[in-house]
Amino acid sequence: MNGPRLSPVPVRSRQAKDFVRTWHRHHPPPAGQIFSVGAADENGVLRAVAIVGRPVARHLDDGATLEVTRTASDGARNANSLLYGAAWRAAKALGYCRLITYTQEGESGASLRGAGWRLIASRPPRAGWHTPSRPRADHGNDRVARFLWEAP
Repeated sequence: MNGPRLSPVPVRSRQAKDFVRTWHRHHPPPAGQIFSVGAADENGVLRAVAIVGRPVARHLDDGATLEVTRTASDGARNANSLLYGAAWRAAKALGYCRLITYTQEGESGASLRGAGWRLIASRPPRAGWHTPSRPRADHGNDRVARFLWEAP
């Protein structure tokens, strides 16, 4: 079964964040973004979004690198692979030299491999950022290993 034919479409920030709130299984929308891109079916129905912004890790924020900070899909087949490829093409067109993203332990990375991305590092679980002087809410994924991926 092939599923609907999808095409990349421009998506405004508010629409992308609303889509993430509706469809993402464990994260809220990110605070900021440089751009977002969507995947729509042949009827123009938005089926998935990717939000791209500055890297979350400050040491990677070198002015030439962007990060796919969130993707969300209604389950449409191959939507995330389409979005990862479109995000990389858009980032390069804007003059960026590198695009990265992370997956959590237990996620296969199949969409990233399907778009030609490479696994470049493994990050061990960490306790999070909570300190007595700066209490922060636990988002439920602070103690999960992560994997760093890079666009081709």
